[in-house]
Amino acid sequence: MKHNFGAGPGILPQEVLKQASEAVIDFNGTGLSLLEISHRSKEFEAVLDEAVALVKELFAVPEGYSVLFLQGGASTQFALAPYNLLPSTGKAAYLETGVWANKALKEAKYFGEVEIIASSKDANFTYIPKDYTIPADAAYFHITSNNTIYGTQLQEFPKSPVPVVCDMSSDIFSRKVNVADFGLIYAGAQKNMGPAGVTLVIVKDDLLGKVDRKIPAMFNYQTQIEGGSMYNTPPCFAIYVSMLTLQWLKAKGGVEVIEQENITKARVLYEEIERNPIFKPVCAVEDRSNMNVTFVMENAELEKPFLKLCDERGIIGIKGHRSVGGFRASIYNALPITSVYALIDVMQEFAESNK
Repeated sequence: MKHNFGAGPGILPQEVLKQASEAVIDFNGTGLSLLEISHRSKEFEAVLDEAVALVKELFAVPEGYSVLFLQGGASTQFALAPYNLLPSTGKAAYLETGVWANKALKEAKYFGEVEIIASSKDANFTYIPKDYTIPADAAYFHITSNNTIYGTQLQEFPKSPVPVVCDMSSDIFSRKVNVADFGLIYAGAQKNMGPAGVTLVIVKDDLLGKVDRKIPAMFNYQTQIEGGSMYNTPPCFAIYVSMLTLQWLKAKGGVEVIEQENITKARVLYEEIERNPIFKPVCAVEDRSNMNVTFVMENAELEKPFLKLCDERGIIGIKGHRSVGGFRASIYNALPITSVYALIDVMQEFAESNK
């Protein structure tokens, strides 16, 4: 058995993979593959409608917000958020907490002034800055809720005098959030929601149409809203698998239930890292992620033998990002707690053989 701790594309529920594979051959008895049906067909329009409805239900999206399924990944949203929300003479505030936050703020600089109001770069992004002031004259305040590479997560979202834009790519649907606290939420699907190829966008309608620039149709949130996420041919397969995953999440009991499961998975793994003399945690305790658990070894020379043992035991994707080294266990929604215990067993076995 394989235990998939990969950081992304991440693990998907087995029943979702089975349903998706069947739809590739024959979608809903149409005799056609999901990959070849028209996106304008009533069959696919029903898929998109249900996907949007599930997002609104699971996240309790209030009135006055639109839900979009777009292409290009979250990296495209690094540009589209300021393109749509930042006036050319305006300013945006950014919290720099990792590589993706840094890439987002670099893109925003093409559209207006960017103020980095706080950064944890000084400690290799191993904590979340807390003592900062959000400028009231900013067009928006951008944050990254979970830092996949470094293993930190905003455990509480800041109160802001301006609209909050949040990249939730690696912890979307992993915990309850109050959508009304945000002006824009975006998330690549490939961690907790579906396969790579589609990005979820939840945007407050009254923020749009206020910038002083012309926005090309494909990059304009308003155009995409008016087109119902189908201004051009959407990524049908990725949206379908996302719909199936959201159905799976709803059947489990929704975000409240999965949040408790995620807390438990993270807790038992962090406890083992703290207890095991061979390993040590990396990040500030209060900022540790429940999605991406990062840790290193007291003796770096043992890293390769440990990875070899993991491979032999079916523990996949545990190697840390190249920029930080060590190890990273991504414990997304679909990863069962039995896989976490399998990793803990390997950690204990390795510690016993390397006393």
